[in-house]
Amino acid sequence: MPNRTPPAIDPAAPGSAVVAACLAATWFIWGSTYLAIKWALTSLPPLFQMGTRFIAAGLLVGAWARWRGAPGPSRREWVNAAWLGALMLGGGYGGTALAEVTVGSGLVVAFIAVTPALVAIAQWPYGVRPTALESAGITLGLAGVLLLVRGQGFAASPAGLAAMVLACTTWALGSVWSLRGLPGGRDLALAPGAAGYSSQMLIGGAMLLAASVAAGEQPRWPPDSRALACWAYLVVAGSLLGFLAYMELLRRTSMMLASSYTFVNPVIALLLGVGLGGERVSQLEWSAAGVVLVGVVMLLLGRRR
Repeated sequence: MPNRTPPAIDPAAPGSAVVAACLAATWFIWGSTYLAIKWALTSLPPLFQMGTRFIAAGLLVGAWARWRGAPGPSRREWVNAAWLGALMLGGGYGGTALAEVTVGSGLVVAFIAVTPALVAIAQWPYGVRPTALESAGITLGLAGVLLLVRGQGFAASPAGLAAMVLACTTWALGSVWSLRGLPGGRDLALAPGAAGYSSQMLIGGAMLLAASVAAGEQPRWPPDSRALACWAYLVVAGSLLGFLAYMELLRRTSMMLASSYTFVNPVIALLLGVGLGGERVSQLEWSAAGVVLVGVVMLLLGRRR
C-alpha cells in the first residue's frame, strides 16, 4: 500500500510561505464562511447553494488550468474525484449547510472542531497510532462534543445533529483517503494541481445539485442582494481560496497541521455569529466549545511530538 505521508515542513524552506498563506486561508477565511452560508439560506437552499457554489468554482479553476496548458484528468482520476467529491463536498459541505438550516453557524463550527479526532481515528487502519497526548486530546474533544449536543442548539434539532455527524465523518474519511488511499490499497490520487481540484469540485457540485433536485429544493429567484453577495463570497473565498488551500496543505504538510483550522474557525465563527448574526449561545455551549478546542490543541501538540 503506498504511503504518501509528506515530510515535515522546514520553516526556512522555499515552500514555507505557501504553507503559511494556506494556513491563513483555512484559519480565517473558512471561519467567516459559515455565517455567509447562514445568510445565503434566505434565498438559496442548502444543497442548491453548495452545489452551484462548487460548480462555479470548479469551472473557474478548470478554465485556469486549461489556460496554463494542464492536461485533463484521466478516466481513473475522474473516478477518484467522484470518490473525494462525494465525501468532502457532498457529505462534508452538504451536511454542514443542512445543519445550518436549524442550528446557529457558530455551534456548527464548534462541532466541526472534533474533525481532527476523527481523522486520527480514521488513520488506524494504516498503522498510525495516536500518542498518549493525542489520545487524551481525542477523548477530551469527544467529551466536549457530547456536552455541545446537550445544549439548546443541537438538542432542539436532531436533524441538524445527524447532518453534522455525517459532515464530520465524511470529511475526515475524505481527508485521510485523499492522502493514503482506500484501506484496500486503491490510490485516490487526483490529476496534478488545479485540474485535479477542478474535477473534484465539478463532480461534488453536480452530486449536490442532484441531491437538491431529489429533495425538491426551491431557490427564491431573484435572490436578495445579501444572499447573492454571500454566495459570491463563498465561491471566491470559501471554494477558490479556502478549499484549494486545504487540499494544498494536505499535499505539502501533515494531516494534523492541515486540520489545525478546526481550533481557529470556531472562535471566529462564534464571535461573528453572536456579534453580527445575532445568534444565541448558552454558557454550556461556550464551555463545551472550549473543551473541544483544548482537546484539539492537545491532539495537534501530540502529533507534532
